[in-house]
Amino acid sequence: MITLLAEAAGDGRLTLGEHSERAERAYSARTLGELAVLTADLAGPAAQPIRLDGRRPVAGIFSRERRDGRWVVPERLTVSAVFGEVVLDLREAILQSQRVTVFATLMGGTLQLIVPEGVAVEMTGTAVLSSRSGSRDAGPPPLGSPPPHTPVIEVRTFALGGRVKIVRPRRSRWRAFSRRRN
Repeated sequence: MITLLAEAAGDGRLTLGEHSERAERAYSARTLGELAVLTADLAGPAAQPIRLDGRRPVAGIFSRERRDGRWVVPERLTVSAVFGEVVLDLREAILQSQRVTVFATLMGGTLQLIVPEGVAVEMTGTAVLSSRSGSRDAGPPPLGSPPPHTPVIEVRTFALGGRVKIVRPRRSRWRAFSRRRN
């Protein structure tokens, strides 16, 4: 019980004040019913609507690693792809900062970054025998920095025989057509 409360406080499901109050009540509880009330409102980490990812580095070493769904992207994210592939799908992700820096080390591997509309991508770094590809507006606007309040994903790459691919999902023509009809 105390471990569950500590995990909830560590995940941010309880404040420190709530944790200390509930831990005190757990130690003084006399029945299982009193204990059950203390954790009834706490969903487990797997059932949370937002997935907090404590494993900050993302590594695809001779394998494929994927981060997608509703997850929190830290301000700085380290990515390594050694003869493997890393896919970072940011369409449903929550950015912790207006500017996120992805430090990508690629050795014969691929980083695929799926970026939603309204997010700018800047690519910098060193690439030897490597390639960068992306949609027409994957990089910064030609006239300078992106407009204010536009989230920016900066990809700092060190690549040796690797590839960085920026993907912007296409808007459905069917949705645009159906909106015009209504």
